[in-house]
Amino acid sequence: MSIITNINKLFDHRIRLGIMSVLMVNEYADFNTLKELLGATDGNLASHTKALEKAEYISIEKQFIGKKPNTRYSATKLGRKAFKKHIDALEKLINKT
Repeated sequence: MSIITNINKLFDHRIRLGIMSVLMVNEYADFNTLKELLGATDGNLASHTKALEKAEYISIEKQFIGKKPNTRYSATKLGRKAFKKHIDALEKLINKT
């Protein structure tokens, strides 16, 4: 078995890695918070959250606060498991070299 077997290709991009990192330590984060923390554009963040949603790693909840739309994200059980597996694989890789 290769040392990089459990490295998840979906987390290769820094924005997706950042999204999951934020969601692993917070119950949820809204669009503007993620955008600010990660320094991402609206379109860039939207496409990366869509990729994570498609993989069922995050869930997206849309609501209105007053008259303003609000989108918030949370990591799913599957997403948490996949991300932990990815981080564990990275740690093993680092410790082996």
